[in-house]
Amino acid sequence: MHLCAAFTLRFCVGNSKIEKDTGLPEAFERRMKEQLGAEFESFKEALSMPPPVSVRVNTLKAPSMLKGDPVPWCSTGLYLEERPVFTLDPHLHAGAYYVQEPSSMYLEQVVKRSIDLTQPLKVLDLCAAPGGKSTHLLQLINDQSLLVSNEVIRPRASILSENIQKWGKANAVVTNNDPRDFGNLRGFFDLIVVDAPCSGEGLFRKDKDAMEEWSVENVNLCSVRQRRVLSDVWPALKENGVLIYCTCTYAEAENELNAKWLSEEYDLEILEAPRKFMPHRDKGEGFFITSVRKRSKENTVRLKGNDLKLSRLNPGWLNGEFKYYEFGDLLVAFNSEEALPLNIISRGVAVASIKKNKLIPEHALALSIDLNNESFPVVDVDKEEALKYLSKQTIEPKDSEKGFALIRYQNNNLGFVNRLGNRINNLYPANWRIRMDIRGT
Repeated sequence: MHLCAAFTLRFCVGNSKIEKDTGLPEAFERRMKEQLGAEFESFKEALSMPPPVSVRVNTLKAPSMLKGDPVPWCSTGLYLEERPVFTLDPHLHAGAYYVQEPSSMYLEQVVKRSIDLTQPLKVLDLCAAPGGKSTHLLQLINDQSLLVSNEVIRPRASILSENIQKWGKANAVVTNNDPRDFGNLRGFFDLIVVDAPCSGEGLFRKDKDAMEEWSVENVNLCSVRQRRVLSDVWPALKENGVLIYCTCTYAEAENELNAKWLSEEYDLEILEAPRKFMPHRDKGEGFFITSVRKRSKENTVRLKGNDLKLSRLNPGWLNGEFKYYEFGDLLVAFNSEEALPLNIISRGVAVASIKKNKLIPEHALALSIDLNNESFPVVDVDKEEALKYLSKQTIEPKDSEKGFALIRYQNNNLGFVNRLGNRINNLYPANWRIRMDIRGT
């Protein structure tokens, strides 16, 4: 589920009196009545209805069994008739799809209309966790492009890195930095997406905590913080570069007024007129998005130094041309040579750990779309065995073979095991394991 960063960061905390009849904060209801007029009753009724369930398919991996109607504004989005137990679907863990709120998938339309995706681009997703927009961007940009996917909160950055690895693309870097840190990369990015921490009004029917934490003060505080974030990152956008600003709130102070402030503060051209999704008008949650082009001159930074140590090791486990680098005992395949002055969590494809001159395949390698599947024996499993593997339980050997092997479920790789003849070591990452009871599935 997409979570507005404001809920997790607790940037905007306060109390608000709840209207008994509607369950909505009184001040919020008054403002929305003024904002929507005759539409308010339809809006209020929509908030009482179950939210739609939707996913975005990873077309670079084998398809799952999920079927549904297309999301009109997203080429890979699907509405599902009901919400399955996603945690117990091995295809989710393999990165075959991403569970994402449908309104936010409109990012695809704005990106396509704002920038030439045939060109190699440097892209920043500034407030990226848990990874919905980053994985979407990876599907849109070409393989010669670079995505820097950033999250300021360290635990959320780890979740972001996990979802990026599951998506399987090699041209991504995950960072854990404050927006102000990107001021050191003046004129570096062609495209910046700012999915700003907000008051989260657009998710009221999905997250009751958001409603309980809402207040007018919160909205105003978030608006100020959003302007700070935009100011911090603006220098990192190159001349003629594109910035996309979006939130999951209805508040004009966080949406239209911030877009107006941006246009008054900086020399820019509005590319995409503000688009606001409302649950009574659109099959999705509340969402606001707009895009602008930077017209002011910006001297592009020249990055000095390089923390990338080229390696002579190339086990031949990936298809395509990659450069291999060593970070301590980790071998990474990556094609960018940029020395980013950032706190990097992960980058490219972690290929192997180097231990006593031996290469131990990394989990990210199993999920890479560039993996040469002939590099390792494959063990095909049914759903019950797949869930045992994903829960990091013991897997029974099917033969007496030894060595590393891929666990595969319906043509999607789940990870590695080490076969020791009479037993199998489950190499699935412990912190990724399913913690839900899988009995009876």
